[in-house]
Amino acid sequence: MIDFDFKYKSTFEFIQKKFSTKPDLAIILGSGLGDFADSFKNSSTIFTSDIPSYPHSTVIGHKGAIALVNYAGKNVILFSGRIHFYEGYKLSQCLLPIHLIKELNCDKLILTNAAGGINKNFIPGDLMLASSFNGFGIKKEFAELFGVGSDSAVNNFRNLPAESLNLKIKSSAEEEKIIIKEGVYWFTKGPSYETPSEVRMIKKFGGDAVGMSTVHEAFYSALLGIQTSSISCITNFASGISKQKLSHFEVTETASRIKSKFEVLLKSIIKSL
Repeated sequence: MIDFDFKYKSTFEFIQKKFSTKPDLAIILGSGLGDFADSFKNSSTIFTSDIPSYPHSTVIGHKGAIALVNYAGKNVILFSGRIHFYEGYKLSQCLLPIHLIKELNCDKLILTNAAGGINKNFIPGDLMLASSFNGFGIKKEFAELFGVGSDSAVNNFRNLPAESLNLKIKSSAEEEKIIIKEGVYWFTKGPSYETPSEVRMIKKFGGDAVGMSTVHEAFYSALLGIQTSSISCITNFASGISKQKLSHFEVTETASRIKSKFEVLLKSIIKSL
C-alpha cells in the first residue's frame, strides 16, 4: 500500500504554494481536449515538467499543464495532460492528479476522455456521459494498492458516477441544446488499440465506449469522497465497427472538430455549480 502524502510531499507543497485558492471543480482533459484551458484569460498556469516528482506527459494532445481559472465566479482547476499506464507509469503515478485534487480540498471532478464508440448508436463527434465504468484487471490492481474492501469504500463506489453531478451535466446539455448520450465506459490498459474480438467481447459485457484511462481515476476519486462524473468524446469507431484503420491522428482530429461544442457544455456546467 502506498502513502501518497509521504511519497509526494514536495509535489503537494509546490502545488499548494502556486494554487492557494480552493477549487470548486476539477476537470481532467482527455486527448485533444486540452485547448479548453486556453479559452480562459484569467488563468494561472504551471507546467507539470516544473513540478517535483510529477510524471511527464508524453502523448500528443496532452501538453502537460495545470491551470487554475475563474469563470462565472467559480474557481476551476484544469489538468491538460493525463498520466497513462501505457506511458510506462505505475497505477500510483496515474492517480497522482486525483490526490492533488483532494489535497486542494476540491470535492467535484469531471473526467473527460477520447473513446472509441462500440454502441451502434454512437458516431464520431458524439459526447457520452458515463452511466457506469468497467474494465478487466483494474479492480485487482486497485485493491492491491489500496487494500480496498471496507464497507465505506463499497458505499463510495455505489455513488459512482455522482448522480447529482450527472444531473447538472444533462441539464446543462439540454439548456445549450447539445445532444449528450449515456453509456458504460470500458477501460483497457493499451497502448495498442483493442482487437475486433476484444471489442465484440466488451460489447457483450455491456460496454458502450472503450478507452485507456478514466476508470482507475474515477474509482480513486470516489474512494476519496469526491463527487465524480465522466464525459467521453467519441472520436472514432472501435476496432471492427468500421473498416477504417485506427490512428491517434483520428482521435485528436475529431476532438479538435468538436471542441467548440465541448467548451460550451463545460462552461455551462461550471455556471450551474
